[in-house]
Amino acid sequence: MHEIEQEQTLTKVILVGIDTGEYDAQQSMAELAELADTAGCEVVLTVIQARPAPEAATCIGAGKLEEIREQVEILDAEMLIFDTELTGMQMRNISDATDCKVIDRTMLILDIFAGRARTAEGKVQVSLAQYKYRLTRLTGMGSALSRLGGGIGTRGPGETKLETDRRHIRSRITSLENELKEMERHRKFIGSRRKKDGVLTVAIVGYTNAGKSTLFNMLTDAGVLAENKLFATLDVTARALELPDGRSVLLSDTVGLIRRLPHHLVEAFRSTLEETASADLILHVLDASEPDVQARMQITQELLSELGCAEIPQIHVLNKADLVPDVPQHSNFENVWISARHGDGIDALLKAIVHGLPQTAKRMKLCIPYSEGSFLQLLREEGKLFSEEYTADGTLVDLMVDVKRQKRAEEFVVN
Repeated sequence: MHEIEQEQTLTKVILVGIDTGEYDAQQSMAELAELADTAGCEVVLTVIQARPAPEAATCIGAGKLEEIREQVEILDAEMLIFDTELTGMQMRNISDATDCKVIDRTMLILDIFAGRARTAEGKVQVSLAQYKYRLTRLTGMGSALSRLGGGIGTRGPGETKLETDRRHIRSRITSLENELKEMERHRKFIGSRRKKDGVLTVAIVGYTNAGKSTLFNMLTDAGVLAENKLFATLDVTARALELPDGRSVLLSDTVGLIRRLPHHLVEAFRSTLEETASADLILHVLDASEPDVQARMQITQELLSELGCAEIPQIHVLNKADLVPDVPQHSNFENVWISARHGDGIDALLKAIVHGLPQTAKRMKLCIPYSEGSFLQLLREEGKLFSEEYTADGTLVDLMVDVKRQKRAEEFVVN
């Protein structure tokens, strides 16, 4: 019964792309199909036209447009989704020619973002990106806007308001930008306090659907949404993670990345992604079962460089090892093979995290004379106490000792 109800809610769509030779059109369209699935669409047809460049008025040629119009009627399609950014004029012309709703790749991504945002900052970022994107496309869209109505591509700010009140839109953009700046100031203050208090942070990054949230849940038992869909998690989530050496670190899960993520979307979510720039260690999660895993690794590396994270230590976490034949028997500290779903390789990953983080504290067993009570109190305040026992010779403690106290603490070490 549930499956029947789910099928009835799917929007029938035709995916349309152009192959200009600038990128792998087949791979990009496959990813667009995943995006459409995430948004609740049923792909009934995929069309790719090879062209030296997009046609100025309709993106694709007149003949191909007529073919699509016929397929819209035959397949009862409700929407066309283009794998390239469309101008307002192109959207209107395509919509008029096919009598069908039209959105582009960016509008689809924004729609998914709007449905996934949970935190106040995530929602503000989505709204800001939507207002800015649609404002530049109002001229010439005409009937294309009204044809959109509700559903895919319309979550977020209302179309009627966008079409009729430009002054209100610009005012809203300014208001959202100010709101976002205030949130960024607060987050940076929190980040600086963490640094001052010596809190170590580890950020999970990577291509969307690589298994980041599944790994996050496995490590922290946080219960973050983990679906086999693109952008299952949009907002940054942070939880404490206990390491084998006794230290606790703050682990954060960030929004997944995709191929050809429009630049202004990167800008819109820069403040969220900049959580990574302040991390002490980055876990770069990769879907090892993907044929183009190297290309996806490169996409993530380029964005990390853009965010100023190139110098931060990284561990390549090769996830979904259970789907890969001939997995290496042993991981090293730079490349760790795991299966987040089944828990394989997690111990090796935790050891690699310990190795990759700066050695800010060390677990030590000490017998501190009662005459050194002030030093013991200092160690208690700065470190983590595992056990404490009073003996004839002094206080026997097992605790994490801050790096700046270790030299003095060594004179009290017991076997």
